[in-house]
Amino acid sequence: MSEPNEPTLSRRGFLTRSAQIAGGALGVGALASLAWPEKPKTPSEEPTGYGPLVRDAAGQLDLPAGFSYVTLSPTGAPMDDGLLVPGMHDGMAAFPGRKGTVILVRNHEQDLRGWSPFGKGHARLTPAIRRRLYDGLAPCLGGTTTLVYDPQTQLVTTSFLSLGGTARNCSGGPTPWGSWLSCEETNSLKGSSLGVDHGYVFEVPARATPALEAPVPLVGLGRFVHEAVAVDSATGILYLTEDRGDGLLYRFLPSQRGKLVAGGRLQALVVDDLRGATTHNWDRTTVPVGHELSVSWVDLQNPESPLDDLRKQGANAGATTFTRGEGIFPGGGGIYFSCTDGGSRRSGQLWQYRPGLNEATAKAGEPTGTLKLIAEPNDPSVFHMIDNLTISPWSDVIACEDGGGGNSVVGITPQGAAYPLAFNAANESEFAGATFSPDGSTLFVNVQFPGVTYAIRGPWRGAQPR
Repeated sequence: MSEPNEPTLSRRGFLTRSAQIAGGALGVGALASLAWPEKPKTPSEEPTGYGPLVRDAAGQLDLPAGFSYVTLSPTGAPMDDGLLVPGMHDGMAAFPGRKGTVILVRNHEQDLRGWSPFGKGHARLTPAIRRRLYDGLAPCLGGTTTLVYDPQTQLVTTSFLSLGGTARNCSGGPTPWGSWLSCEETNSLKGSSLGVDHGYVFEVPARATPALEAPVPLVGLGRFVHEAVAVDSATGILYLTEDRGDGLLYRFLPSQRGKLVAGGRLQALVVDDLRGATTHNWDRTTVPVGHELSVSWVDLQNPESPLDDLRKQGANAGATTFTRGEGIFPGGGGIYFSCTDGGSRRSGQLWQYRPGLNEATAKAGEPTGTLKLIAEPNDPSVFHMIDNLTISPWSDVIACEDGGGGNSVVGITPQGAAYPLAFNAANESEFAGATFSPDGSTLFVNVQFPGVTYAIRGPWRGAQPR
């Protein structure tokens, strides 16, 4: 997750009004105008978002008029398996459950320190539980919790630890076959306090029955500082971000679709005209907004990377570098991902990779899809250090901020207009894990510290079930 930088403009000042910015539809020069926020729409043009945010009397979550929230599963709350909710709520996904319920699988970005699900002194950590942890030596306190939420009562009916003993479970991504891929944002090796190597992706089925899943590291997806994963339902290919200043965009071609443990090929993205280049646009514009770039992929060897050199291996083969790759999500015929501190003001970038028709069959080095920088506002009043993101059932991009001076959830319409959707009025902790219920009626989102999940309901325009 991002290190906060103080923006130059008042975040709450922005969030009390709707930011209207001219732009094209997503995927057709999508949001290109966000690079020029000095050209706002006039009030006579189409409405954007849901109006200004209203201060929350409880001092937790500012929302537009007509919207409401309930708080779910805060840090330290008891769960149905006898354990306690861990801290540092992060990436999350929603899945359909029985009888209209929603199953939420949620990350916790803790390592050896944090709020223990096993209580003070790990008093609730039994030998049977320790055997089900990935790293039970100290133990590691990261992992996932699973919640079953009833939209009718707006209550959590079941909650439990579903993956344990992992470290810094930051973001991840849902799969089309009904599981959550939980990513470790670390590259720590086995040592005095760690019983095994870390830096992997783990798969957690979306089940409603309390159980700790067997913690199997998906070594084929690489060992590096993972952030998030997007699965292309058309091809079964996975795309992965790396939260480092010199990180790469990876893809994984599984040997068996939907069976990731069987292995596959790990590759890194190459912009054909910018081989080995960096795309952060800090000191000069290497990649203009809206410019379409031809892409190919290079194979990477030894994905378990004991020397933590996958990104260096890729760069030496011509792979293109991205700064602080974080949220990634499929939609609109492409894969959208964010770079938290890209742009001359380091306010963030939004990218789109559009797979080619030969995506699954092209040999290494052959052109496949196209890459486009969708938005780089260089203005924290548009968005500031976006991190986790999702795409709503009605095509708005929903992005979580992880910067300083107050954080928000920002929506971006298919017409290219940005608008505030929520503001963390309680503290300066980041938002994370935005995900919609399968029927599109509820937006779930986390505030990382001290750790709470919000279920937000309101008059969503054009909401349709996925």
